[in-house]
This record gives sequence, structure tokens and C-alpha cells, in this order.
Amino acid sequence: MAATDNANQNLVVTAFWEVNSGEEGTVADLLKDFLPQAQREPGVKAFQIHQNVAKPREFFFYEVFAGEAAFAEHQQTDHFKNIILGQAIPKLARRERSQFRFI
Repeated sequence: MAATDNANQNLVVTAFWEVNSGEEGTVADLLKDFLPQAQREPGVKAFQIHQNVAKPREFFFYEVFAGEAAFAEHQQTDHFKNIILGQAIPKLARRERSQFRFI
């Protein structure tokens, strides 16, 4: 039972990005640089980024953190600040994020 209770503390974050026209290659390259750094963070249990095959301007993120504190720490990393906030987000037409818990 303890493992299940611990799993319920995980925080799942999904994000959907639509990048500005003509920026899909640049953003994909930025995310390829960012992804392995995010995956190595101690509070990250899973982290995947997907690019829509039919609509390459669309990206989908699926992230599992050990909890809210791990998600907060993720947003304070140099790679998040430099790559995501500093370079990628200015190239977006739309950004949506949602948070979930395992049941």
C-alpha cells in the first residue's frame, strides 16, 4: 500500500505548444538540447516531448515529477530558464499546461 500512496504524490504535467510558423525546426532543436538535461533531474521520474507528425508546429510534453517540490525545482534549473523561458517560449503562438495526479 505504501508504494501506491507514494505514487499518488507524483505530479504529472502535460503541456501543449503551438509554435509560430517557420519556428518548428528551431524549437525542435532547442527541445532536443533541453530534453536530456530535464530527464537527468533528480525529481524527474519521466519526461518525454513529442512533435506532431501531421502538424509539426505542435509539440506535446508528458512529464512526471516526484511531487510539487520537484516540479518547482525543475522550473528553477538553468536549462529551463535559458532554453525554455529564454529561447523557446518567445517562439510560441500558444502554450497550455495541465497538472494531474495518479489515481
